[in-house]
Amino acid sequence: MVDYIVIGAGFAGIVMAERIANVLGQEVMIIEKRNHIGGNCYDYHDETGVLIHKYGPHIFHTDLEEVWQYLSHFTEWNNYQHRVLGYIDGVKVPIPFNLNSLHQSLPDKLAENLETKLIQTFGYNVKIPILELKETDDAELTSLAEFIYEKVFLNYTKKQWGMEPEDLDPSVTARVPVYISRDDRYFQNKYQGLPKKGYTEMFENMLSSDNIQVKLGTDFREVVQHDGDKFIIFDKEFEGKLIYTSKIDELFNYQYGKLPYRSLDFEFENLNQEYYQEVGTVNYPNDYDFTRITEFKHLTGQKIESTTIAREYPQEYVKETNIPYYPIPKPENRDLYQEYLAKSSQLKNLILLGRLAEYQYYNMDEIVAAGLKIFEERIK
Repeated sequence: MVDYIVIGAGFAGIVMAERIANVLGQEVMIIEKRNHIGGNCYDYHDETGVLIHKYGPHIFHTDLEEVWQYLSHFTEWNNYQHRVLGYIDGVKVPIPFNLNSLHQSLPDKLAENLETKLIQTFGYNVKIPILELKETDDAELTSLAEFIYEKVFLNYTKKQWGMEPEDLDPSVTARVPVYISRDDRYFQNKYQGLPKKGYTEMFENMLSSDNIQVKLGTDFREVVQHDGDKFIIFDKEFEGKLIYTSKIDELFNYQYGKLPYRSLDFEFENLNQEYYQEVGTVNYPNDYDFTRITEFKHLTGQKIESTTIAREYPQEYVKETNIPYYPIPKPENRDLYQEYLAKSSQLKNLILLGRLAEYQYYNMDEIVAAGLKIFEERIK
């Protein structure tokens, strides 16, 4: 019997296992349903040698020096600055929509006038949620907001989430702002990049301790049961802590109903050409069924004659059929989550961590920071 059990070998579970094994010197078992570590950050080399992200592009970005330094113990970095273009009326413009996008989309005189108004109203180098811009009193700025909303935001959001933007929590719309700046980068964080040899190798380095054992291809329900306020592991009461990073409704066998998620499907294609597009990702908000195309060589900096792209198709999450990617932030879903959270409090040695267990969106750096904090405050 080990000291700790971690359910899920994604970022959250791996950070916790690494700290427990290497700082405390105690034994950890990770139970992972998929046949690989890394969760949705898993990457691998395809048949042509291109390093691809199986579950979509993951660019690490943070202002948290502690998080960057922590991960730097396990990887060197390809210091990549992510840029995204949006295909709007036959023209590719920078995303988030910024002052450069403004001048590429509208006549010069109109764009200059709107730029002046935006800076006078909101300031320079600031990000404004599109729904906030729509509420301005200035008729010209309102018209600009409607243009951006219709051309950049509305249809992309409907494809991504399967619902109207107004029906989503404001935290979702805030993640795709209008950026009053000439900075074309998708992120403005101090630290940006990708692990030089891939996320999977970084995770392997994090799990290299002899104190960590990983059981892949294993449904945790085959190993773990709960009886009242305690966990039963292999028919014995478990005295250690169980760190749970998977779906909280699944932990309790969907007792109160299923929490909804959005999922994604990826169509990979290898092309016999050096590059397919100008930047790492191009969004297609108004054309096609997919939302974006990612070309991985831009992200990894590899020098290979061919290239591999991935078209990304949002879809509804269906249990046991596809992968749950995004919790759907609506009040009724949060209410259902609170029922499961109250149920989880009855289990005295349970720790919940991660996007699925906490039913909330996390960036990668945020989940690393949360893991390090929980280790210091509740385990160490």
